[in-house]
Amino acid sequence: MSPKSRVTQIIDQMMETDAFSQWLGLERLAEASGTVVLRMKIRQEMCNGFGIAHGGITFSFADSALAFASNSHGRRAVSIETSISHTKPVQVGEWIQAEAVEESLTNKIGIYSVKLTNEKREVVALFKGTVYRTSKDWE
Repeated sequence: MSPKSRVTQIIDQMMETDAFSQWLGLERLAEASGTVVLRMKIRQEMCNGFGIAHGGITFSFADSALAFASNSHGRRAVSIETSISHTKPVQVGEWIQAEAVEESLTNKIGIYSVKLTNEKREVVALFKGTVYRTSKDWE
């Protein structure tokens, strides 16, 4: 068995104490420096009064993808600005996927895009996040 990559070790460490991402039921599909792919299933308790996924759920899902991707370089990063555009409703029982991609990285700032898609590979939301990269490294 090969040793875990540094990226995987960091995300493991983050997930260990991330109760909300655990509650969301996130599954990690792929991870590398500056990028991550996650998926999750929409449950009944995640829906709003219209019977579709609450916008806060898809936002939180994308925000978790942002966190894992932006911390994957080994420096602790925290979001300083985020936004989301919802393009299609997401129904209970649907699986959605988040793909976070690094668009720009400097010593102090990282910019990421996160595309959320449904099982038909239709875009259901587009998220953009800017992070501040602290001087503290992951152990």
